[in-house]
Amino acid sequence: MQRIVCESFEEPAVVALREEPTPAPGDGEVLVEVDAVGVSFVDDLIARGRYQVKPPLPYTPGSSLAGRVTAVGDGVTAPAVGDRVAALLTAFGGFTSHAVLPASAVVAVPDGVSPEIAATAIENYCTLVFGVTQRVAVQPGEWVVVLGAGGGIGLAAVDVARGLGGRVVAVASSQDKRDAATAAGAEVAIDYADLKDAIREVTGGGADVVIDPVGGPSAEAALRALGSGGRFCVLGFASGDIPRLPANIVLLRNRSIVGVDWGDWARGDQAAALELVVDVFGRISRGELHPPQPQVLPLAEAPAALAGYANRTVAGKIALRP
Repeated sequence: MQRIVCESFEEPAVVALREEPTPAPGDGEVLVEVDAVGVSFVDDLIARGRYQVKPPLPYTPGSSLAGRVTAVGDGVTAPAVGDRVAALLTAFGGFTSHAVLPASAVVAVPDGVSPEIAATAIENYCTLVFGVTQRVAVQPGEWVVVLGAGGGIGLAAVDVARGLGGRVVAVASSQDKRDAATAAGAEVAIDYADLKDAIREVTGGGADVVIDPVGGPSAEAALRALGSGGRFCVLGFASGDIPRLPANIVLLRNRSIVGVDWGDWARGDQAAALELVVDVFGRISRGELHPPQPQVLPLAEAPAALAGYANRTVAGKIALRP
């Protein structure tokens, strides 16, 4: 088997491909031959030691994979050999050609959902469905502003909010990104100029929800554009700038700021997290959500994939194929 290993936290991320014997599953475990591994911006941050979670070194990056069961250990009744499955890896280890996992930690991948979509949707789409349904509870007809709407997480936010009946205002820096957001379901797409006033004008007085995976100076303008009872959803800081938001603006008009940390929630309640993965796969297979096809690279090109996120040259998601 092959796997990618990170032995030290460095700038830029340094990872290497290793050849090792393929493991056998133990009691209650399954061996999965991996068809696709999801790669994200967070994977690069972790490998550089710039994320709040720092795994013990050495470690294998990757939090999601999809593949086929090729062997099962004693006591396993499901899944069976040949079944298509996916897994959320709360302790990392996804950048590999084979993975031994507890049978209880994998879920079935529906027909019509490719391994590449399954592996890449787990992180982005589960984060957004968790955030939009459980943290800020978007209701049909509400105005939802998505900052950074042209990136992978932003496009997923547009798709999820639209799929739940929200009216989406996409905010992105370039016309091609705004066009992509419109194609993903945004009702309106705007740039960052005069952001507060632009949002208020489009929404007729103020947004109901802001989803912000970017941070930086646009965060305060978007917060000020919320209407009465508006919810500001903190999803990340892709800009590298963590904003300092004024508490008095939160107080006014009964606004709230809500954090969304899907990974922390999943580590604390893996059973519930897997139920959410099943829910997301079901929505995709029924055509309710539309994750874009990711860029596919060989597993050996994991260093290039991480560098692409670090250099902001990746459009959408990347899947690694062993």
